[in-house]
Order: sequence, then C-alpha cells, then structure tokens
Amino acid sequence: MALAVGGFAIGTGEFAIMGLLPNVAAGLGVTTPVAGHVISAYALGVVVGAPAIAILAAKMTRRFLLIGLMALFALGNAASALAPDYASLMLFRFLSGVPHGAYFGVAALVAASMVPHHKRTQAVGRVMLGLTVATLIGTPFATFVGQHFGWRSLFAIVGTIGVVTALLIAALLPQDRVKDGASALRELGALRRRQVWLTLGIAAIGFGGMFSVFSYIVATAMDVAGMAESSAPLIMACFGTGMVAGNLVGAWLADRSLMGTIGGMLGLNTGVLVVFALTASSPFMLCACVFLIGCGVAVGPALQTRLMDVAGEAQTLAAALNHSAFNVANALGAWFGGMAIAAGYGFASTGWVGAAMSVGGLAVFALSFAAERRTAAAAA
Repeated sequence: MALAVGGFAIGTGEFAIMGLLPNVAAGLGVTTPVAGHVISAYALGVVVGAPAIAILAAKMTRRFLLIGLMALFALGNAASALAPDYASLMLFRFLSGVPHGAYFGVAALVAASMVPHHKRTQAVGRVMLGLTVATLIGTPFATFVGQHFGWRSLFAIVGTIGVVTALLIAALLPQDRVKDGASALRELGALRRRQVWLTLGIAAIGFGGMFSVFSYIVATAMDVAGMAESSAPLIMACFGTGMVAGNLVGAWLADRSLMGTIGGMLGLNTGVLVVFALTASSPFMLCACVFLIGCGVAVGPALQTRLMDVAGEAQTLAAALNHSAFNVANALGAWFGGMAIAAGYGFASTGWVGAAMSVGGLAVFALSFAAERRTAAAAA
C-alpha cells in the first residue's frame, strides 16, 4: 500500500496535466499543442532518469532508494507549481520525471519478491493500482481543483502526496540490504539481451496510441464532441475506471498467459483507437472509447513481468527501463498527435495516429514472439 501511494502521486501528476492543457496554454500564453510539449518534457525526464538512476544506484538498498526518489519527485513538483514561465516549467517537468521510472521499477521488484512466482504479475499490478486509481480519483479531482484554483495547484497537491509517500515508505518498508555482486556493470548486462530491447520496443511504440489520444482528450471533447469544459473530470473518470479494470483483469490474465495478454491487448487497442477516430463527434462514444483506451493499461504489468523473465540478473535496470519505454510512448504519442492536429487534420485524427502506433507495437511483439519460438526450438 505504501508503494501504491507513490504510484498514486505519480499517476495524478502525469495524467491530470493532460486535462489542464488548455488552462496551462492560456496561463503561459502559448497554444494547446505547444503546451503539450510540457508532457513530452516530463516523459523525457523519465526516459533519461530511469536507466541513469538504476545504474548509479546499483549498490543502494531498495528502501533508501525509494525514499530518495519520492523526495526528488516531491521537490520537482513543488518547483513546477512555482514556475514563472514556459521555459522554466519545461525544465521542472523534466526534473519531476527523472525519478518516475526508477521508482516504479524498484517498487515492482520489491512487490514481486513478496509473493509466490505464479502471482508476480498480480503483485506488480497492486503497485500499479496506485497509478490506475490516480486516473479514477486523483486525476479528476486534481483537474477540478486546477480548473477552479489554477493549474499550479495540481503540482502543489502532487508534491504533497510525494512527501507523504516518502514518510510512509520510511515507516513501513522493512530495511533491506544490497544483493551480493550488485554493480553498475551487472545492470548494464540487460542491454546485451535482444528480448529486453524487443519488449521495450513493444511498450515504446505500442503504448503511444493511448497517449496520442489522451494528451488532447479534453480539447477533443470540446472541439469535436461539443462537450463543455466542465466535463473534463467526467472524461478523466471514464479513463481511470478503464485503467483500474484493465490493471486488475490484465494482471490476472498475464499470470495465466503472459504473451497472450500482451498480444491480445495490443490488438484490442488498435480496434478501439480506430473506432475513436470515427465516432469522436458523439459524446457517448467518446466516453466509451476513453474507457476502453484506459483498459489498454492491462499490458503494463504484463510487460513488467516479461522484462523480469528476460533480463537475467540485471533486474533493476530492466524494470526501470520499462517505464522509460512507456514514457517514450508518452512523448511520441503527444508529439505525433500534436503534429496531426497542427497540420489541420483535427483533434479526432489522434485516433488514427494512435492506431498506427498500436499496429507498430504489434509488429514488434510478433518479432519478439517469433524469436522466442526459434530459441525454444533450437534448445529442444
């Protein structure tokens, strides 16, 4: 539960900003697509921070590392709340993203170590539940507060939850010790494994479809479906409900068929994103598709467990890189979606962009699956 509270803080900060992009744009005097670069800056921080911290902190205890990561996250959000202009906000969002991937990666390893082998994905899912509950409760609440008291209040709330998380981990997580042989060089061994790269590719490309749509979902609801700005918390709640459902069901399915869950969810996501592009003008269909897009998070715990299986002894780096990959997807999705909008194709075009990225993820999954079958056949 202590680890999940950290996921709640990170999820609230990462997703609530998407519902407040029009407010951020107005407050800083930039367009909504330009304000979307703030999301990409955070994602870039995750991409850079996750592997760097996993390598540099190879000889730290996991408890000490988790406390430090949450303290850094809280500091970055406090600075974001006080950012005087667009450039400084970009910098502070980058710094806020630095601890994100390493936190989730290490927290997942701690959770998986607490349960039998055949329940690992469900344990990882419980930590990720904090992230998904954030989209159901934290994000709508923070979006509502941000619309009424200014977008800066979002980061103040998230920073406070980060401080609470650090205190909870310090009080509740047992003291551990550094594993024998732990080193930066051993962690870097993950990068020599082809299946590690393929699994990261599935996340980096295939998950981008969700972010392509969700980064601009409030603007899409207003511009395409004719919904009021006040409907933003409802849209966020639809997404959050889907994420909670997808996280719980997906983790359960993955403990029974890991690769089947990954491939099946990527295929489902592709279909949903196409439907979104075709029906976004209907408020009912928009909300229904947002729910189903949220369900696509089911692939998250499955990919985390997949990395545990293929990373060998380089568990920390591989686990952290999973969230770097997801935030490459975040950055690419927001960027490609913004390009389509800026090119004049309209906000609904983000569905087509997302579907194309999901198909790309399926292609990488097929390569990974085929390579694994060849290796198994050769061993037999």
